[in-house]
Amino acid sequence: MDLETLRFAKFGQLDAAVTDWSTMVANLATLAEDARDGLKAKAAKADWSGENANVTRGFVDKTVREFDDAHKQAKSLWNILKDTRGELKTYQGQLNDALERGLKKNLTVTTTGGGGFTVTMNIHPDRAAKGTTVPDHGQSDVTALRDELQKILDKATESDHTGSVALKALSDQADLGFAGADYKDRDTAAHAIKQADDLSALAKKNPEDLTVKEFDRLNAGLGKMAGDELFAARFAEKLGAQGTLDFWAGLNDPRLAYDIGRERVDHYDELQKNLSLTLATASHSDTQGMTNWKRDMVELGSQPVSKTSGTLGFQVMSNLMRWGNYDNKFLDDYGNELIKTEKKFTDNGRHGAWTPMGMDPLLNRTGSDSGSDPMTGFMRALSNSPDAATEFFSDTFVTKDEDHDFKEDTDGDGKKGMRELSNFDYLFGERDWPDDQDDKGDKSIAGRNNMALALEAATTGHPAGEMPTADTPAHNAEQAALTKSLIEAISEKPALLSEHSYMSDSIGQIAAEYMPDIHRSLNANQEGEERLFPIAGSRAAVDEVDTSRFLYQLGQNPEGYAAVSAGQHSYTTHLMEYHFRNPDAFITDPGFSHNDNLKQTIELTAEVAGEIQGTIGAGRSYEAEVEGGAKDAEYNKAIEATSTWVGSAVGIGIGIGTAPMLGPGGVVAGGVAGTAADTIIGALTEGAMKDSSGEVIYRNGQDMDATKVSTYELVETAAKTAGEKAGNPSPNIVASVASAAEKGFTSAGANTHSYIDGEGNPAKLEEKSK
Repeated sequence: MDLETLRFAKFGQLDAAVTDWSTMVANLATLAEDARDGLKAKAAKADWSGENANVTRGFVDKTVREFDDAHKQAKSLWNILKDTRGELKTYQGQLNDALERGLKKNLTVTTTGGGGFTVTMNIHPDRAAKGTTVPDHGQSDVTALRDELQKILDKATESDHTGSVALKALSDQADLGFAGADYKDRDTAAHAIKQADDLSALAKKNPEDLTVKEFDRLNAGLGKMAGDELFAARFAEKLGAQGTLDFWAGLNDPRLAYDIGRERVDHYDELQKNLSLTLATASHSDTQGMTNWKRDMVELGSQPVSKTSGTLGFQVMSNLMRWGNYDNKFLDDYGNELIKTEKKFTDNGRHGAWTPMGMDPLLNRTGSDSGSDPMTGFMRALSNSPDAATEFFSDTFVTKDEDHDFKEDTDGDGKKGMRELSNFDYLFGERDWPDDQDDKGDKSIAGRNNMALALEAATTGHPAGEMPTADTPAHNAEQAALTKSLIEAISEKPALLSEHSYMSDSIGQIAAEYMPDIHRSLNANQEGEERLFPIAGSRAAVDEVDTSRFLYQLGQNPEGYAAVSAGQHSYTTHLMEYHFRNPDAFITDPGFSHNDNLKQTIELTAEVAGEIQGTIGAGRSYEAEVEGGAKDAEYNKAIEATSTWVGSAVGIGIGIGTAPMLGPGGVVAGGVAGTAADTIIGALTEGAMKDSSGEVIYRNGQDMDATKVSTYELVETAAKTAGEKAGNPSPNIVASVASAAEKGFTSAGANTHSYIDGEGNPAKLEEKSK
């Protein structure tokens, strides 16, 4: 900023721009509010189901988010523009005041070429004409005025430059749509950019040159700024894809003993998390620099990080993806290239790869595993990004035409032909996961466990470890197909779960959120099942045999048992409440009276509830026989953990949007509290905690008789509470549901004998054929 530019600046156009942006912000605020309170609210109450619900509600949700993001970004741009204008006007005033004071002291400021200026005395005191009075001044006044003017110009330059950089950076964040970045003023945005420049410079340093103070500054800075869009993108751009890999690989190189490693190794886990979160935020930026970073990172994945190391880019970067929500497109591109590398290293899945060696860098500092297998970290990234997870697992690993050893009986004639595998088929059922250890020297379970978390996200549509909300979309066709594949895989090969039972918490959660689908599969051939067990989105169409074997297997694990049990009771109660509120939703027989029709509807619901409890109860009973009851405390502890479902905004609901109290995706709409399901889940968890008193609804399930009694009493309570909550109490219906549940329990026993112990078991049939 030179002197003349600031001195004679006209702010008319800038004033107009600030005014225009102010109007834009106000208009967008109104539009965002209308979209949120009007468009979205109406969509939530609409009587939609199937793919229409999936597509339309998803479009509405995305549109509402875009309006919110547009408002935030416009307000940030306005704030930066307004602050910059205000500061430049202030500096212009300070400049003119200084020039005026200089004239009073007989000092003149003259501009020179290249934006410079000089300060001179109009009349030197020693050469003043006789009779001329010269203001008292000296060389020190000349110097002081020069310095004052330069300081004003420096501040104006900084204000103009940082304002310009912040505006450009903010507008460049999203190539399409709006970034949604929110900055209250110019200084906040400028600080984010400066921090990114400073911290990226530290990350570029050789690890042996990094001081403890610098390490701490870098770690703390990333921890504080990781979620800032401008900071994250600028940091990643400045560091570059290769620089990112060099930094983390170099810091963990076991061949080099750095001072920083000796003094701060206990903080590497924190730095790993902070760096991961920063890069996750940056991945959503569409600036040219970040576009290059993402492309380069994918290309560098299959290459050694350096000429002296065999560590590949995928191995490094996957360990920096364990936290945060990465951009879906980046994860898709990254996952495709990772699969190509996996196929190359394993000869299309014929053998294993990525086994850690003695001198490999310890790239994962969480203690769960060494970080040598890039699939482990990548699976954790997918667990936070549901859409990317669904797409990845659904993609093809090998086709029938490729050279591999995966075969199946394609024609039913006993002859095996080449099989096509999806990424799910390969990772869940066929992959030779490398042996690894945790920091205690025990066998690591991180790889498959992270895969289970990724599957939870891929099938449910929300990040793993979270409950669905009213905004969680109904299950789409890809999610439902993946769930069907999961259930069938475990049914066919129970060892896929039994030998890795730690996956049961995630798989149990999946089962809980697919309760409408499970109910339909156990109530096959029921006319009008879509009205008895409504599903908002796409259905996971699994047959009764596979569902029964799947539930039986889950029942053998405390977390799996607890999730299915809580999910079933929550769903049953929601469904009963729905039918009590909407008694004409399902007509069992046109000739039945209104009350008899509702009675049979509730009984059918109770019957399937009994069958599910009987099936998982049989699995638990089997486990008790094997373990001698040693895991009983674990079961109760897992059941107690489901108490978090009580009083939350959501539970596992009926899966339809017709009732005002219910939202899409099979969940209770947010804001609805005190549903009948809360009472039942409370009874379930309190029962486990007060197991020895004998005065509770739910009793210990270590033997089948206790499970039966608990199921019948809970179903009765569910029917009673649901009827009361719906304003339609029916004692005669309540009196009949226990018998219906007992019928379902009996069916579960017969199915268990046939599908697990007898001729209906595919493994038994194969064994017999041999």
